[in-house]
Amino acid sequence: MPGGRLTQQERQQIALGLADGLAYAEIARRLDRPTSTITREVMRNGGPTGYRADLAHRATERRAHRRRQAEPRGSQAPEQAHGRDAEAVREYEETLTTVFMQSGTPKMMARVMAALCISDSGSLTASELVQRLQVSPASISKAVAFLESQGLIRRERDERRRERYVVDDDIWYQSMMASARSVAQIAETARNGVGVLGRDTPAATRLESIARFLDFISESTARAADQAREVLHTKPESPPRGTGE
Repeated sequence: MPGGRLTQQERQQIALGLADGLAYAEIARRLDRPTSTITREVMRNGGPTGYRADLAHRATERRAHRRRQAEPRGSQAPEQAHGRDAEAVREYEETLTTVFMQSGTPKMMARVMAALCISDSGSLTASELVQRLQVSPASISKAVAFLESQGLIRRERDERRRERYVVDDDIWYQSMMASARSVAQIAETARNGVGVLGRDTPAATRLESIARFLDFISESTARAADQAREVLHTKPESPPRGTGE
């Protein structure tokens, strides 16, 4: 049942697989589940070292109960734009959040980033994020401050003077350039240690190697971002009318 919810027995198998040091992909193969399902399950419930099957199962039941309580009685899930499947969108948003978390983004910041990325406008207000993620305004404020400091989002005001948080195409270019600058700074600091520790000493030799490696990474990242920037502003070609889907 690849599309159904994880059972308690499957969660126990996940815990055993983690204890045996199995990769997410191997656990997923054994359970006949997508790797993203296993990754999301583990990351949402303590990570690879803190995952507990019984706690994960109870947490999932609590989340499902809260969602049922939040839904208006006698109504279906809110209608999605463009005829989207609401459940599929929710699952995808959770998967995207998990991927951001795996890259080092804290959980709440990852949730905000995912919500912005999948919105058609690419922007949401604080109140919209609070309602969408069911968290406090203070949590949104903290997450936004972090993402802004990383160059991942920007602020703007709409026609009603409300502050909106925006993720647009060029944000990814600016983020990559900021990353390149950060790596370059580490390289420079490593190279400064060569003189302090004494050239030709083992520690200085190590730092010099680190500096040369990071210089290459920084320059390559910046060059690749410059070369690929045009891709962010080029719409994908649509298939000619009349062709099959």
